[in-house]
Amino acid sequence: MEETVTIHCNNVRLEGLLNQQSFERGVVVTHPHPLYGGNMENPVVEQIAQSYFEKGFTTLRFNFRGTGKSSGMFDNTVGELDDVRAALEYLKELGIIDLVLAGYSFGARINASVVSSGYGLKDHIMVSPPLGFMSFEDVVSMPSTGLILTGAKDDIAPPKMVQAAINRWQITPQFEVVEGCDHFYTGCLPLLKDRLLAYLP
Repeated sequence: MEETVTIHCNNVRLEGLLNQQSFERGVVVTHPHPLYGGNMENPVVEQIAQSYFEKGFTTLRFNFRGTGKSSGMFDNTVGELDDVRAALEYLKELGIIDLVLAGYSFGARINASVVSSGYGLKDHIMVSPPLGFMSFEDVVSMPSTGLILTGAKDDIAPPKMVQAAINRWQITPQFEVVEGCDHFYTGCLPLLKDRLLAYLP
């Protein structure tokens, strides 16, 4: 059962939903662009969190600053990096050992910078990283990235652009293109769940 929690990030208070069951493994799940209606209640975010929970992970999803009941204002990806780090530290403080980061769309973009900065993680997955919409030029390395998913009909995270980025980052994640799916996974949430459950240990 998810419980509402508050994550402190300097002078910002982030609204989160924690579903705790394991002290071994925990995942932070990040949401799409807040200026386009993205928040932690997004169906894809919920599906990612639920998939991890079914595999025994403690899950934490949260609203970026200025979204929902989170204080502060949208910070054009700068403060949002601190939000992600604060959420990961929240799980650390619970005693969770293996930390995982999972993001969808804008959330995947923010997570990419956190991973590229060298934050130590057990695993990192990206769902539809928005390479057709946002610059990833500052992302130079993506260690610990195990899985990248996008839809075959995704014009915000086009498969060819995602593959080119994987090549540039010189990583070898499991890369899956989900047939028939657009950026919003309209009618494709069961397929997304199947792919996630097949990948997760």
